[in-house]
Amino acid sequence: MSRFFKYKKASELLEDAQRLGLDDSIRLADDLASLFDPAEVGGRSVGNRLAIQPMEGCDGSLDGRPGELTLRRYDRFGRGGAKLIWGEAAAIVPEARANPRQLIIDADHVEALRSIVQTCRHAHTETFGSADDLLIGLQLTHSGRYSHRRPILAQHDPLLDPRTIVSKATGERAGPDHPLLTDDDLDRLADRYVEAASEAREAGFDFIDLKQCHRYLLNELLAAHTREGRYGGSFENRTRFILSVIERIRDAVPDMIIATRLNVFDGVPYSASPGEDAVGVPDPFELPLTSCWGTKVDDPFTPDLSEPLELIGRMARLGVAMVNVSMGNPYAGPHLLRPFEYAPVDGYQTPEHPLIGVARHFRATAAVQQAFPTLPIVGSGYSWLQAWLPQAGAANVADGRTTFVGYGRASLSHPDLARYAAERRPLDPKRTCRTFSYCTALMRSKQNEFGQFATGCPPFDKQVYGPIWDEARAISST
Repeated sequence: MSRFFKYKKASELLEDAQRLGLDDSIRLADDLASLFDPAEVGGRSVGNRLAIQPMEGCDGSLDGRPGELTLRRYDRFGRGGAKLIWGEAAAIVPEARANPRQLIIDADHVEALRSIVQTCRHAHTETFGSADDLLIGLQLTHSGRYSHRRPILAQHDPLLDPRTIVSKATGERAGPDHPLLTDDDLDRLADRYVEAASEAREAGFDFIDLKQCHRYLLNELLAAHTREGRYGGSFENRTRFILSVIERIRDAVPDMIIATRLNVFDGVPYSASPGEDAVGVPDPFELPLTSCWGTKVDDPFTPDLSEPLELIGRMARLGVAMVNVSMGNPYAGPHLLRPFEYAPVDGYQTPEHPLIGVARHFRATAAVQQAFPTLPIVGSGYSWLQAWLPQAGAANVADGRTTFVGYGRASLSHPDLARYAAERRPLDPKRTCRTFSYCTALMRSKQNEFGQFATGCPPFDKQVYGPIWDEARAISST
């Protein structure tokens, strides 16, 4: 049973938004036509304004190649009707994987990754007659402190270091002596980003995403106020790496569309409060904050978009053609990233009404879009709205508050959501994501022979993920 989402009618949702003071951000449009206007990205026409966000299935092989479930997911996405498929993360070096089944991109994996593009395009063509207006991308990632073999840090963070496990055997956490990536290490990684962009082009992807979100490496560099050397301290230094990589990719692979999924607000970590409620409470912090990006230094609960907007402007001038706005940390602040009804087993119950989180996303996206009206922007935070996801997206697109409506969790349970919206059909209530966090709980389940269970939607994709869920729960209970 839902804790917050009790709405039977759109008017009830809107009344709740007004009660919470969010009616400036949460609006619904009866007319969905704006969702089906084409948009241009990097000189390519994209057939509609619906975008499937990067949804990692943790279902690749141990050597980083797409598995059967990976290709099944992209087949479903291709048939679903969204015209922007923002493909999942692929690690630029093996040690940078966030889990042992994450994809890898290098010269040896090009052909395997090509199968994702071919599968998705074939499914789209078979369903819609053509894939000429379909855009498919791949995230290039380095997981940084969340690399699964060992944490790889760009800075010492007084908020995150105490939560960063160095040894799973002993429980040791990252201390002040834990080594940081050197400037020379980062220079070598910059070379790999450029090579990976070329490899992604060879594999057939239309665009790459230089992933700068969720406190992975590139996001951490943006927040590296206390780091010494060329890549830390001043704004110029903290953005040096990404701006250099963009410029080099533009020169090396001029026909590749460059995009980025960017945190515009980090916020502070949260932990579950004691007791049965386990509501999220912020970890202790000292002011001014010295380790966050897009966050007011004297008020960590409030975004400060001044630096993110400055960075977006500089990236756009160097050729970045699309920005996906995100925020938060899935390991330490998941309610900021994805408003939810119930948290996964390792999380906490939401400390705020999820509509507040949805509005936070909408406001940040609108601020970016209105600052850069000709730059294609992808908004996030829609899945919690369930049946009214298309109506909220249509209102934001029509009002110029975003270019694309991005949805992630909703695509796992209802991959044909865009087709339903195009046909003006209500979403299928038996397949509409209710943000109960089953997918995240599976993602956090590690106790099988792969060290990682595949993730999907056990309640609404039962035939495939029901048995996986049962196995994961059985192991965890022993």
